[in-house]
Parts: sequence; structure tokens; C-alpha cells
Amino acid sequence: DIPYRDFPFAHAPLTFLIQAAIIKVTGRVFWHTTAYCAVIGGLATVLTWRILLDTLRDVKNARWLAFLLSLPLIVLGIYCVFPHPFYDPDCTFAILVSIFLLLKIEREGSSSLTTFLAGASLVVPLFVKQNAGLAFLAGAAVCLAALSVIEVIRRRSTKRYVLAMAGALAALAVASLLIHFTAGLRNYWYWTITYAAARRTPALTEMLGIYREKILLLWFGFFAAGGILWWLSRKGKPLLAMVAGLLIAAPFIWPAIYLLRDRDASERAERLIDLWPLLLIAALVVSVLTIKRRAGMRLVLPFILIAAINGAFMSQQLWGSTYAIWPLFMILIACLFTALAGHRLDAGLVPQSIGRASPPAKLSSDGESWMMLPLTSLIAVSLLVSGWAYVRSHERLDYANLSEGELHRSTLLPLKGLSVRGDWLPNFEELVRYAETNIPRDDGLVIVPGEDLFYYTTGRRPRFPVLQFDHTVNPYSPEEILKICRERDIRWLVVKQDLQDEDEQLETDRDRLIEVLENEYEQVESLKNYDIYRRIDPLKKAEEDQDSEPER
Repeated sequence: DIPYRDFPFAHAPLTFLIQAAIIKVTGRVFWHTTAYCAVIGGLATVLTWRILLDTLRDVKNARWLAFLLSLPLIVLGIYCVFPHPFYDPDCTFAILVSIFLLLKIEREGSSSLTTFLAGASLVVPLFVKQNAGLAFLAGAAVCLAALSVIEVIRRRSTKRYVLAMAGALAALAVASLLIHFTAGLRNYWYWTITYAAARRTPALTEMLGIYREKILLLWFGFFAAGGILWWLSRKGKPLLAMVAGLLIAAPFIWPAIYLLRDRDASERAERLIDLWPLLLIAALVVSVLTIKRRAGMRLVLPFILIAAINGAFMSQQLWGSTYAIWPLFMILIACLFTALAGHRLDAGLVPQSIGRASPPAKLSSDGESWMMLPLTSLIAVSLLVSGWAYVRSHERLDYANLSEGELHRSTLLPLKGLSVRGDWLPNFEELVRYAETNIPRDDGLVIVPGEDLFYYTTGRRPRFPVLQFDHTVNPYSPEEILKICRERDIRWLVVKQDLQDEDEQLETDRDRLIEVLENEYEQVESLKNYDIYRRIDPLKKAEEDQDSEPER
């Protein structure tokens, strides 16, 4: 079966294709999901550290600063909140790879092939997750075009930027051809763009609402005061530099301090998440004000990051979309620090052999020495502490029942190593055993509102085009579902009663669907958490309907 053509699929394909390829190699086992998350999560943190080193290379103590800014990713890495293969973390990883390659093309001796591949890498995130990937690609394309124009005005070579854009166009063309000859471009566009946007994209007022919080005015006051004192400290006043560092760090320290004030996990998490709009606005303002003091990819990197982050918000907004993009947060902090440190240069920019301009020496001063390391240390420790509390509380996953009940481990071979609190696993295994004994493998069945593990565990081939009956991925009405069940000869219906996902709308939609399906299915068994229905024989149903008609 090919997604987009043979069944509706609202997601970009790469994460799922990668997992399918891994399953082909390892077979149906659970351990590879854990290994995948560990490897990709670790690589993402290493990539972030390398990008931080490159971004901060002209700042004094760059190695220490990069190390400190990497520390919060111990608890806020891309797979720390939800350690299961998923498109949000994978998209962040693809963005990090692309940024790393883009920064590499600025180095002396970078080959044309490297530059071309760096441009091609810009397209990859688009096929991992649409919103963040599209925003990243669009932002990078605009910035590369802007850099080309700048180089033309300065009468310098634009070769590396043109090659990068050519790489992006070539990769996009190849991907489009592959989709055209497999799933069909029209099908792909409809399900991943038109349909997905209709189901997920929030209203513009909701998107802008995160930038209207009153607390932002207070934090901007701290930032402005800190920036002014930092500027004054350039004359060798270390005390002013220390005070400036404390003022700038105050918003980042507050989430850690708040842990002592309130034990409500939701309130604690909000203080941490609320740092995002503050950093985005501060980075944008400072990057614009200091735009003449930077060159090359580091000139445009903050704008690319801001575009990608806001693109990520277009699915589940601030609260739901930030859990896997914290590496971008740390890189944006580094961009902010580099821009702030840049104002200390008294000398002009010195042209280098590859045609770009850079400072003649590391950006350093007494004020910076007194401020940068303590400031970064305070921010890193605060994010490490508040991030640990955020991840430990499972607040991002509060829609799911994760902490109630005794811990159970799976006894099924394909799920060996999986452990879950509550009776979810024993009840699921009861369903698997019942299906293996009573439901022929060739018979079509539907599980409502869905059970991800069933087909993976049993190796059965789905006969129905949708596996999850929720608002995001299910395009069909109950009446349409009943019609498809008839057309595809779906003989069995499994209804899950208690749901680990505690979304009330999911239960409401389930009950409405079952009310329609019960007209043609009768219950034949009741397991601990699943009701089993079998389709009523059409001839038998016709006879019963005829017998039930009143005599005239």
C-alpha cells in the first residue's frame, strides 16, 4: 500500500519510511525504537554543540560557552520528552544537520559538492514535518537570495550561495518526481498540505497571542536595562557588566526559582515554555539592530531559526510544539550573545580570502569577560533544573494516563522490553490472544478509536484505510466509515472502552461512530477493555428486518 494514493495520510513521509526500513532489517521487535531515539537524540545534541561552537567562535571563551549552552539538552534533547520515533524530533534533527552544513560552506576550502549538498539538505525537513520544514526551507531560501544580492552589491563572488540554492532546487525536483511516480503529486499535496492545514493550523490571532502576554513587557524591561548596562561596561567597568548579566539572565532564572514557589506542574511548565516568545522577539530585535556587524550565514542564521520555530508553532502552538525543538532555542541564545558581543568592535571588518568579512580578533573586553561566562552559566543551570522538572512531570503528555497503576511488562515477543503502568498491556495482550484464536487472519477488522500496536504485534495487514479515528487523521464521517466497511468486507469490529488518551472529544467521536456501526454489527464477546463485534450476515439481517415489519 502506498500512502496518499491508497489511503489517507496527513503526515510527511520520511519518519515513517525510516521506521519501515528499520523494521524490514530488524523485524517486528521493540528494542530498535529505543535505540533509534537514543542515537538520533545523542547526535542532535552533538550537532547542536558543534553549531554553537561555530556560532560563538569569535566570542571569548567560545568553547566553554558552547559547552554550557549544550548542558540543558541533557534533559531537553529532542527525544527526552517523548522517547519514541516521531516526526517532530526527526524534523529538528534534519534542521540541525542542514544548519551544520550551511555554516560549513562559509569555511575556507569548502568544496562545491559540500555547498551543493548543504543546499539539498534544506529540503529534507519539509518531508519530515510540513509546517516546520516548509518555514525552514522558505526562510533559508529567502536568506540565501538576500546574501547573494548583498555579495553582488559588494562585487564579491556569489558562487557558494547560488550553488546552495541550486542544490535545494535540485533536491526539491527529485523529491517531486519520486512522489509523482509513486503516490501522485496531487494526492500528496491534498493530504499533507490542504487537509493537514484544515485540521491543524490555528487561527492567526491564536498564533500572535503568545506575543501579547503582559509579562513580556517586564522581561523586556530587564533585557533593555541589561543591554544598556552592558554597553556602558565596555569602558572597563566589571561591576556594571555583572549587573547587566544578572538583568539579562533574570527571565531565564525565573522558571527555576518558580519551582520553589508553586508545586503545580502545569504552572511550572508554563514558566519555562513562556521563555520562547521572549527569546524570539529579543533575538529578532537585536539581530536587526546589529545586522551590519555580521556577515555570511551568521548574518542570516537568527532569521532562519525564527522562521523555523514559528513554523513549528503552526501545528500545536507554543505549548504543544516546543517539546522537541529546544536545540534551536539554545542556538538562538548563542546568536543573541554573538550579536550583543559584536557591538564592542571598534575596528572595521577585515576581508578574508573567501570573500567574506569577519572581525580581526575575538570579540573580547573586560566587561565581556566579567559577564558572558556567569550569564551563560546562570541560564544553563536554570534551564537544566526547570527542564528536568518539566520532563519529569510529563506535563507535555498530560493528555495520556501514564502514571497510574502497577508497572507491567509485555510478554509478547514483538513487544519485548515495553513496560507501561496500568492494565493497558495485559488487556491488550488479551485482545491479541483472542484475535489469534477467534478472528481469521484474512478477515478484515476495525479497531475503534484505534490501537497502534495491534497490527505491528500480530503482523496482520490492515484492510481499512484509517487506523486512528481521531480528528487529525480520520477524514471520514461515521456514515462513510460504515459504507467503506461494507465495500471492504470488514467483518469484525473491536471497540476499546477505557482510553489511555483522556481527550473527551475522542470518546465522544468513538461513541457516535459505534452508534452508527451497531446497525450492522452485533457484540459477540466482551474482554476486559475491548468489546468484540461481528458483522451481521446481510441475509440474516434482511430476514430479521422483514420479520420485524408490522403486518398490514
